[in-house]
Amino acid sequence: MDHIVLVGASAAGLTAADTLRREGFTGTLTMVGDELRLPYDRPPLSKQVLAGDWEPHRSTLRQDTDIQRLDMNLRLGCRATGLDTEDRVVTLADGDRLGYDGLIIATGLRPRRLPFGHELASVHVLRTLDETLTLRAQLLAGPRVVVIGAGFLGSEIAATARGLGLDVTLVDVEPAPMARQVGTWVGGLVGDLHRDHCVRLRMGRHVTGMTGENGRVTAVTLDDGSRLPADVVVVAIGSVPATDWLAGSGLPLGDGVLCDRTCRAAPGVYAAGDVANWPHPVAGRRVRLEQRTNATQQAITAAGNLLSGPAEAVPYAPVPFGWTDQYDAKIQTCGWCPSDATVEVVDGDPQARKFVALYKVDDRVVGALGWNSARALREYRAHLTGNGAAR
Repeated sequence: MDHIVLVGASAAGLTAADTLRREGFTGTLTMVGDELRLPYDRPPLSKQVLAGDWEPHRSTLRQDTDIQRLDMNLRLGCRATGLDTEDRVVTLADGDRLGYDGLIIATGLRPRRLPFGHELASVHVLRTLDETLTLRAQLLAGPRVVVIGAGFLGSEIAATARGLGLDVTLVDVEPAPMARQVGTWVGGLVGDLHRDHCVRLRMGRHVTGMTGENGRVTAVTLDDGSRLPADVVVVAIGSVPATDWLAGSGLPLGDGVLCDRTCRAAPGVYAAGDVANWPHPVAGRRVRLEQRTNATQQAITAAGNLLSGPAEAVPYAPVPFGWTDQYDAKIQTCGWCPSDATVEVVDGDPQARKFVALYKVDDRVVGALGWNSARALREYRAHLTGNGAAR
């Protein structure tokens, strides 16, 4: 194998490059990314960077000297536009064609957008560092903020904006913040946390439109006819895998790049991170994880399997792990926390906002959640297998 191409220049792509070099690959390594910036971390964007607690450079994953040691051809600011798996060629937006012996796809996600409103100034999505800095500059003017979507990202943005002293309204179609991710009981506690910090919650409501004046947003309209005044709107209604450039490539696509148990999508082609969809060997179903820890772990497995070849490839069976920081709360999850599970507090006190809860399906523990209880959660995490089932 002489040339490996990495499409995606974020955490998964960079970890794959690290792994390839560490495992002894000495051939040509090319990294393609559609942003001009060196790889940076995304979790701080909605928190420390948006709040202004971190300068932008603190989110960079490696210093220039560390990148240089990887001896990569960097094709930054140049989007991949096509893939020919027969001839093993990646096409770039500038017309260049990169031949490869091995390919790792780590293109991540693209934010979902509403079918209206995005033509107005001060309506944002938040995925990139540049988008964060643009939003940060507008928050400094003290605007009225409406956040549409109360999942992990939207809830974090609302908490950060409120921490800056801003007037914040959080809207979601679900009955509670983060209900899809952690269920309505814990979601209710998250809602209480936001109310305690004077965020207005409009749960169970659909956004039906936005109004503007002179090209700038002025209000958000809900399905009950109410009108929320807004100087800044952030749309955080989820993301979709960035697979548009793979249309016609012959790769199996669905909710992401459809891989086998070893992260292999086609001969010589592997996927890792938010874009990868694979049959979890223990969970017994296909999964796609939008978690920072998964980006790193899966990239290590994908890179190792690419080098070893299918005969020696190992299945990828992680215990999912994620977290969110909002105000003084650190909420961590491990395993699976389905919204229809039975939730049982096994350590601490929810009223004190320091507890561990187990998620059970058919009396089987499938996941655990810790609220300001990182140490206690570790004990339960150690007893979870790859499908979240207790040993």
